[in-house]
Amino acid sequence: MSTSSSPAPDLNPGIPGLDHLPAALIATIMTKLDVPSILSLASTCKTCRSCARHILFSLSNFLLPDIAPSVHLLRPLLPPNNPYLRSLSLDCTRLNDSSLDLILRPSLQELRLRNCADFTGYLLSQIGRSCKDLRFLYLSSVAEKRGRTVDVLHLEELLSGCTHLETLILMFDVSVFMRHNFARVWALASSKLTSLDIGYISSVMVTELLSPAVGPHQPSNNPRSSILPNLQKLCLRVDYITDTMVSTISKYLISLTHLDLRDSPIMEPRMAFDLTNNGLQQINAHGKLKHLCLIRSQEIAPTYFKRVNDLGILLMADKCSAMESIGLGGFCQVTDTGYKTLLHSCSKLYKLRVFHGTHLTDLVFHDITATSLSLTHVSLRWCNLLTNLFVARLVSNRDLCTLDLRNCRNLRDEALQAINALPKLKSLLLDGCDITDLGLSYLSKGVMNSLVSLSVRGCKRLTDRCFSSLFNGNSNRELRELDLSNLPNLSDAGVLYLAKTHIPISELRMRQCPLIGDTSVMALASMQINGNVWRGSSLRLLDLYNCGGITQLAFRWLKKPYFPRMRWLGITGFVNRDTMDTLARSRPYLHVATRGEELGTDQWDDLDNIYTQDYEDVDEFEEWLLGGENTSDDDDDDEDEMEDAVDMEDDLSE
Repeated sequence: MSTSSSPAPDLNPGIPGLDHLPAALIATIMTKLDVPSILSLASTCKTCRSCARHILFSLSNFLLPDIAPSVHLLRPLLPPNNPYLRSLSLDCTRLNDSSLDLILRPSLQELRLRNCADFTGYLLSQIGRSCKDLRFLYLSSVAEKRGRTVDVLHLEELLSGCTHLETLILMFDVSVFMRHNFARVWALASSKLTSLDIGYISSVMVTELLSPAVGPHQPSNNPRSSILPNLQKLCLRVDYITDTMVSTISKYLISLTHLDLRDSPIMEPRMAFDLTNNGLQQINAHGKLKHLCLIRSQEIAPTYFKRVNDLGILLMADKCSAMESIGLGGFCQVTDTGYKTLLHSCSKLYKLRVFHGTHLTDLVFHDITATSLSLTHVSLRWCNLLTNLFVARLVSNRDLCTLDLRNCRNLRDEALQAINALPKLKSLLLDGCDITDLGLSYLSKGVMNSLVSLSVRGCKRLTDRCFSSLFNGNSNRELRELDLSNLPNLSDAGVLYLAKTHIPISELRMRQCPLIGDTSVMALASMQINGNVWRGSSLRLLDLYNCGGITQLAFRWLKKPYFPRMRWLGITGFVNRDTMDTLARSRPYLHVATRGEELGTDQWDDLDNIYTQDYEDVDEFEEWLLGGENTSDDDDDDEDEMEDAVDMEDDLSE
């Protein structure tokens, strides 16, 4: 596909353009950029386009984490004869088995493929055959599309082929593999494997996988030897966390330093399928564990660890003095005694997470200053007995950079007054707290200067004045993520104030705000960033799901050239179908969610997901490029496929 657009007018006729720079200099610059930035630069002139074509033949890292390209557009970006490609990260929403020859390379050492629903198990087989030197592998949603299948033989080819694998992350339901062959196949896994993360697996399969005892369909005179002897990190989502599974993990994974187990039962488990004090006592049998996370989610049903109490925590604490990170969720029988024991026993603890701590009170933190703790990450969610007093004690940890107090409903404005004293705080999550505009004003002259992420979702007493309370004439240049969802008193007037602050926010969530309407969209679309150079705001994610005032008019402002960097949009599902089709044609690489799903995540993302793209550091060169027009000349000698790739970037950046 050829381009016929004429060059943009030269705004500075006395200053030479990029095409006057030496090609070697441009090529050197391109080697420092990511793929979207290279394509942006290629769209400016013929010299840059020529350099980009050559750079793609020697690129070592190819990362497109938030764009889902088709095979047609991906082909010119991944030339087959690039022997230097080491790392590849793709959203595979539009890809399937037919694209494997294009994606898989013998030179790859890191491979991240998200949203592989249209692939079959053939993906696993081909990775094992083609990527023998692979060290890191991440796969999500494999074969989840109806009609796609995956077999244990595919897993066998993957494990037997990738003999250098160190990290394996399978974010899909592996219980679809035949159980009687599953354990046998894992005996083929690389001896170098140190990290394993599985999206879903039954606890029985875990026990059979790790136990060296005789497995099903095995002769009694030929027991399996212990597998995964060098595994240091294990993260599993299971049906039930049980004593048997925990005991097996603790006994046979002798090198384990990081254990993360999560379940979400559909009903209260029976004794044989539950965790008790006995199971908790088995944890850290070899004394090497530094990170522990045991969470029972209430996502499906209100289930808890009812067979664990303070005694179990006390027995576990005896072996956990070297623990650096602890996460406990759903331990409804554990009281202040148990939690306090952990804080006083684990002198190296820097990360503490407690979810649904129904008996956790301020007393746990009463004498925290008497400990040697230096906490940097604290997450206490759904702990409704906590009050402002605990926050006043907690902030003695001046190095706190993440504070998650979501759904601690007894926290009020005085807590924010104490939080304002934290000089290094980057992330503050206050969903559902009983705070007001006055409380937020306490943050304006202190912690707001360092905050990167702020969430006040569901703080129903907040009004439009919360913006003037927060910023108070100061423009926080660090803030990137802001969640204002479910605020019944937030209106267009507040968003207009936000737009005038010129804060380069990347993610803005305002779902379930009945007074937010078209005016807010227009204000955000017209936002000026970086001294009026960048039009249309810096937003990559905008969630307007179920906002009461959004009409057809707003969609005019959601098309190009507005919101040039937007990748995720949440909107109400019953909008006019023709309008949605028009938006899809205008912005084919925009992820549009219409059913209320949370944006920027998928079903396998954890509570503190490490795979979400980090927008904190934005390439200034890319920012400048995204603000300009396509100034490329017609070039009959350019390859059509390369022009298609540049056209894709035009779709992304205009």
